[in-house]
Amino acid sequence: MANTKEFLEDAQGRLVPVSAIKPIDLKRHEAVTSIMADTFKERDRLVEFKKSIWLRVQDFLAESAKDSGAKGNVTLTSFDGKFKVMVAVNDTIQFNEKLQVAKQLIDKCIASWSEGANENLRAIVDDAFNVGKSGLVSTSRVLGLHRLNIKDPTWKKAMDAITESMQVASSKTYMRFYERQSDGSYKQIPLDVANL
Repeated sequence: MANTKEFLEDAQGRLVPVSAIKPIDLKRHEAVTSIMADTFKERDRLVEFKKSIWLRVQDFLAESAKDSGAKGNVTLTSFDGKFKVMVAVNDTIQFNEKLQVAKQLIDKCIASWSEGANENLRAIVDDAFNVGKSGLVSTSRVLGLHRLNIKDPTWKKAMDAITESMQVASSKTYMRFYERQSDGSYKQIPLDVANL
């Protein structure tokens, strides 16, 4: 087995003798690997920081819920108002095959409601179920239909089918930290821990 101090692996996975590498390329390699070692340490430290904040917020919410029932997305403010911590969980929703059942029920509603009516009514509903560039239905448009207060029993079945078709595809926890400025506004302390 080759001595790794005498050889460096190149981008294609070949072992190259260190003596054959230009000094500037060696210095660049050392600079980049040193920077990345520090970068990974900082990332790992931020991951631990995020976990710590999450646990401390959850502990506080568990305590607070005894009195107030507090839960979910939350903004915590220090007693003196100098600092705010905001924690939010953002779920990405996708729909399964039951969404097609909802579409069929909605089409049935429109057929019964729109005899002799303008075709624009159907276009509005079809737009909600239109597949975008990503190949996915727009969650906000479908949920927009879900928010309509229509009493028709078939419509209610369709809305139940939409609810049953919804699945959480992923969740991301956002934490934002703010400090109050002299003018009373809050300035965010820029720490991007959402992607960790």
